Amino acid sequence: MNLIGLKDLRKDVNTYISEVRKGKSFIVVRRSKPVFKISPPDEEELWESVIDFTKIRKGGIVLKELLSRL
Repeated sequence: MNLIGLKDLRKDVNTYISEVRKGKSFIVVRRSKPVFKISPPDEEELWESVIDFTKIRKGGIVLKELLSRL
């Protein structure tokens, strides 16, 4: 597990995003204390579809229309 400082993360966030996409994990520290962990999501943790609005209407449904029906 790699340790990175919060300031380093802020300065070079795009580099760390690229590394996480490659599978690396990081523990972010602030004042020498761990604050949070950055790691790639597990396949099971990804978003799941609750409803597919394209089944209601081809191309989906306009948000205003959906809200007016609620």
